[in-house]
Amino acid sequence: MYKKLVLLSLCVSALTLSCQNTPKKDKEKSSEVTEVQTNEWMSLSSSNSLDGWHIFQNESGEKTGWSVADGVFTFNSEAAEGKGNKSLITDEKFRNFEIMFEWKLSPNSNSGFMWGVSEDSKYEHPYLTGPEIQIIDAEIYGDDPENQIHTTASLYDMIAPDRVMAKEAGEWNSYHITINQDDNKGTVIHNGEEIIRFPLHGPEWDTMVENSKFADMEGFGIYQEGHLCLQDHPGVISYRNIKIRRL
Repeated sequence: MYKKLVLLSLCVSALTLSCQNTPKKDKEKSSEVTEVQTNEWMSLSSSNSLDGWHIFQNESGEKTGWSVADGVFTFNSEAAEGKGNKSLITDEKFRNFEIMFEWKLSPNSNSGFMWGVSEDSKYEHPYLTGPEIQIIDAEIYGDDPENQIHTTASLYDMIAPDRVMAKEAGEWNSYHITINQDDNKGTVIHNGEEIIRFPLHGPEWDTMVENSKFADMEGFGIYQEGHLCLQDHPGVISYRNIKIRRL
């Protein structure tokens, strides 16, 4: 009888432990799935709307100058109406991320991609806070050595690309940009080749800012989390296949 009671007690204990461990395994599995989903690529370019984006400091929902067709976002400066900046920025904010997109522009056109943009009313333009990867007709500066920090794929006014990989105006180019504040590292892959890398904060970053046109802009580059921006500028510029994943 005693042996039977001991055996029964052991069975009950084993069953209890099994029940207690099961939810824990499910919870761990759930956490793993959530982490994978968080890091998945997501599209930022709808096929027929500009949902997920808005004009900088514009709460009306109006997106003057911008249009979308078959997943291609296009800004035409001649079609933009009214005063104020017409740059398009994301509704969401991002900190550590990879973003990929294609762009093309008309001859003599200019634009740029920015991150870390603040919409605080004290900043009149996105470039007062957001560092920029330049997008411009490469023929404008050509091989001029003094303007390579302003040419396509430069970290504007701070670092020149290793080489100019831009295609002729009217052709599609690709950018793959990584911004990782935790690793203090930014990189740009232009048309399949990594051509620029840079820190995002710290002494080296501070020195670059001090030697640039942004030296007196107190908000420049200080927001590690902020909006992403497609800059308005004279000309016609198009974007497509915009996708992003958080790191």
